[in-house]
Amino acid sequence: MQYMKSHLQFRLVILGFLLVLPGFVYSQSDVSALFKSSPADATKLAQAYLKPFFKGLGTGLNSGWNNSAHSKNLLRFDLRFGITGAVVPQPDETFDLSQIGLSTNLRPTNPAQTMSSTLSGSKDNNTQMTVYDSNNQALETFTLPGGTGLGLIPTPQLQGAIGLSRGIELSVRAMPTVKFGSDFGSIGMFGGGIKVELIPLISGMTDKILPLDIALAAGYTRFTYDLPLNVPAPATALPASPNQANNFTNQRVEANFSGINTEFIVSKRILVFTPFISLGYNAAKTNLGMKGNYPIINGVTPSGQRTYSVFTDPINIQQTDINGFRTNIGFQLNLAFLRIYGSYSMAEYNSFNGGIGFGLGK
Repeated sequence: MQYMKSHLQFRLVILGFLLVLPGFVYSQSDVSALFKSSPADATKLAQAYLKPFFKGLGTGLNSGWNNSAHSKNLLRFDLRFGITGAVVPQPDETFDLSQIGLSTNLRPTNPAQTMSSTLSGSKDNNTQMTVYDSNNQALETFTLPGGTGLGLIPTPQLQGAIGLSRGIELSVRAMPTVKFGSDFGSIGMFGGGIKVELIPLISGMTDKILPLDIALAAGYTRFTYDLPLNVPAPATALPASPNQANNFTNQRVEANFSGINTEFIVSKRILVFTPFISLGYNAAKTNLGMKGNYPIINGVTPSGQRTYSVFTDPINIQQTDINGFRTNIGFQLNLAFLRIYGSYSMAEYNSFNGGIGFGLGK
């Protein structure tokens, strides 16, 4: 079977996600690097190229839930805004093309040049790939996209919390679906968390019987993204079959990212300053797909006329990005109605979190 080339724009998969992150702004008209491969190879390249983004975003979704083991008193509340910066390890700034399972129809033009930038790698990437047909005839050469040159994945958090009785505190993260137009798509987020201060729960007393606050907490966040695409049939190619689909108006990127975080927290309030430490488990998943019908070059007639076939939902990524323990150390500073937060997390992707908030009561 002859190798199938695609005229899908690879970096369209990421441009909308980066829209909401400081320092990254793309639009469809900005995308100049084309990615041309079969659907299977496109998926593998997307997974490798976007690995730091998937892991960094998962780290951010699981961060900033708690900055103290103390649960708010009954009906006391606060609203906070924070941002997490996940630090990309140096090995994840590049990936090895020979290790990701590409087909033999897609190979580095220079066999000795198998390393390429990920999203967080160098901007000056010049790794070239060549597409071959089933007869090992070179069909086309292209350059893989470079990175941002920034080894940091930022993630914002907007969160509200309220205290209930017996040392229980509930938190909510929410953002209604926001549409940015056809170039950037739409985003949305929701999530919820609970923190249980153990001593009040067990004893039924709000007075201190230990010099420390101890709590268990859990939180879940889901971030969604949708982007309409416009990948028309090549103007110089003919359909391989008159019966294949010719409706390309249903093209879009659909993605959701979810994270769950659990932790055991110990803190000590010293006047307006509260340092804390926590140990927990967190996991994050990605579900991303390019949906709809896409024309993919798959042949050339004896006269030299190119032909294309239509493939439906060509890229689908479903994977677990994070699955392990993390340790946090940080502080909370209470200044009347103002709250200042900061913490550092040690895990597969180390990260730092900072933010401000406004609240009523302890």
